[in-house]
Amino acid sequence: MALRKSRLKLGELLVKEGLITNEQLEKAIAVQKQEGKRIGEVLVRLGLVTEKDIVVTLGKQLNIPYASLAKGLLEPDPNQDLEKLVPESFARQYCLIPISRNLNSLTVAFSDPLDVLMIDNLKKMTGCDVNPIVASESDIAQAIDKFYGEKNLLKEAISKSYDEEQEVAGITEIVEEESLSLDALIAKAEEAPVVKLVDLILRQAIKDRASDIHIEPFKERISIRCRIDGVLYEIPPPARHLLLAIVSRIKILARLDIAEKRLPQDGAFIVKVENKIIDLRVSTIPTVHGEKVVLRILDKSQVPLDLSQLGFETKDLENYRQAIQSPWGLVFLTGPTGCGKSTTLYASLNEIKSPHKNLLSIEDPVEYRLDGINQVQVKPEIGLSFANGLRAFLRQDPNIIMVGEVRDLETSQICIRAALTGHLVLSTLHTNDAPTAVSRLMDIGVAPYLISPSLILVGAQRLVRKLCPECKEAYEPTQEALGKVKLNADLIYRPRGCDYCNQTGYRGRSAIFEIMLSNERLKEAISRGANYQQLREIARETGMKTLYENGLKKVEQGITSLEEALSVTLIGEA
Repeated sequence: MALRKSRLKLGELLVKEGLITNEQLEKAIAVQKQEGKRIGEVLVRLGLVTEKDIVVTLGKQLNIPYASLAKGLLEPDPNQDLEKLVPESFARQYCLIPISRNLNSLTVAFSDPLDVLMIDNLKKMTGCDVNPIVASESDIAQAIDKFYGEKNLLKEAISKSYDEEQEVAGITEIVEEESLSLDALIAKAEEAPVVKLVDLILRQAIKDRASDIHIEPFKERISIRCRIDGVLYEIPPPARHLLLAIVSRIKILARLDIAEKRLPQDGAFIVKVENKIIDLRVSTIPTVHGEKVVLRILDKSQVPLDLSQLGFETKDLENYRQAIQSPWGLVFLTGPTGCGKSTTLYASLNEIKSPHKNLLSIEDPVEYRLDGINQVQVKPEIGLSFANGLRAFLRQDPNIIMVGEVRDLETSQICIRAALTGHLVLSTLHTNDAPTAVSRLMDIGVAPYLISPSLILVGAQRLVRKLCPECKEAYEPTQEALGKVKLNADLIYRPRGCDYCNQTGYRGRSAIFEIMLSNERLKEAISRGANYQQLREIARETGMKTLYENGLKKVEQGITSLEEALSVTLIGEA
C-alpha cells in the first residue's frame, strides 16, 4: 500500500494544496500543543478548513477515493459479518468503518489514512490486506452508529417496553402510578431496562447534536422530542407505564427529590460520551398527566468559541471586535431566548481574555466554564442577585465584566456606573432589534444622559439553520415566490434532504446580526431622549445593516434558504 511511503503530514498537504498558509499552520500547531488535539480538529475549529477540505486533500494526495455518507458510499455490506471482523470499539477508537470484503482484501473508510501504525494493527487483527478510502470524521461517526446499531438498540429498548406493557396487562392489573411507594419508585428507576433506555435516549440525542430533550406525559402515551438546530423532532416513545420510572431515573441522576411531584424542580448532572464531558441541565414541571422533564444538553465541543465562525458579516465583525477591545464602555446583545446571545458573549470573552486582564462574569446559569475567567452563579435564594454580585465585582479590581442579563433598573444602573468608571461591561437584553435596546433602558428608568456616554455598541441577533452542504440544490426563484423580497443573486439554494442531514435539508446553524455602533449623531439623539424610530433612522443612515438585510445576504451566499431567513426576520425591518 502506498501509504507507508507517504509520510507527509496533514498540515503540509493542506499548505501544498493552497488551502492554508504557513502562518495559519503555525498558529494551528501552537493551539494543538496547548490542547493536545489532532491538527485536523484544530484547523476545523479555527475555521481555516472544513472536514471535507481535509479528506478531499488526503484522497487527492494519496491517490485514494473519497466517499461521503450523502452519496450512500459508507454503507457496509450487511451480509459479510463485518461487525465481527472489525469490533465496534476499534472502529470508534480510530474513526474507521469496514465497507466490504473481497477474498483477502478489506475495503475500509478512514478519517486519517496517514496513521500507518493503526492500519498495520487492522491488518493483523483481520488478516486482510487493507484497501483504503477516505471520508470525513462526522460521516464515519454517523455510519458507525447506523451500522453497529445504537439507533437500533434504542428502537429495540422502546419496542421491548411495549412488549412488557402488553405482558403486564395480560397477567394482572397495572398498579396505579401515583400509588407507588418511594422505595418502589427507586427500585423501578434502577432496573436495568430503564437505566439502559435513559442512557440510550441521552446518547442518541447527544450524537444527533440536540440542544434539548423533552419528555412529555399525555393521557395514554409519552412524547419524546429532541430539538435539533432549533426545531423539535419526535422520536419513537417508550410505553406509557415507564414514565414514572424514566422521570425518577433522571431525577436520581440530577439529585432531585423523586417524591416531590407537585412543584417544579431544577438540577444538573454530567455525562461522558466518547471522551467528551457534557453538562445536562434538568427542569421538571407538574402537568395534569404527570411530570414533564426537559433536559438542556450543553456540549462545549459543539459551541464555536471563535467570533469569526458565528456568522458576522465582515464589516459587522470589524465593528464588534473594535467595541469589545475598548478599555471601557457598555456592549449589549439583544434577542429572544435561544438566539445564541450567550454563545456570542462566551466567544467574545474567549477572544479578549488575557493574563494581563481580570475578567469576571455573573450568570444564571453558568452554561460553559471558561479557563481564565472568574464565573459566578446567581443564587437568589441566598441573596446573590445580579445586582449584589455586580457590587462585589466592583471591589474585585475588574477590567472586564460580563453580566448574563440586565433585568431591572438596579442592575442596569450598576452596569452603566461600571462602564463610566473605566470598565468594559458585556451584557444582554430581551429586545427584538438593536435600537429598541436604548428605548428599553429608558423604559426601566435609566436616564438618557447616562446611556449616551456609556453605550459603545448594541447587537441584535437571530439563528438560522444552515443548508446541508451535501444535498442543497440551486434554483431560480420566481417573482411570485419572491414577492417584495429583492435579491442580488439569480440563483439561490433550497433544502432537499439526505442521510447526512437526517432528511431535513439543514445541518447546523449560523447567526445573523444587526450591529448598531455608537457615534456622535446617536449619542446626541440618545441624550435628548429620541424615540425608537428616530434612533433606527440614524443608525441606518450611519451604516447599520438590519437583521433582514443580513439574512438575505446569507441567502445570496447559499448559507441558508429564503424561507428560513424570512422565518426569523421581518420584511418591514428593511
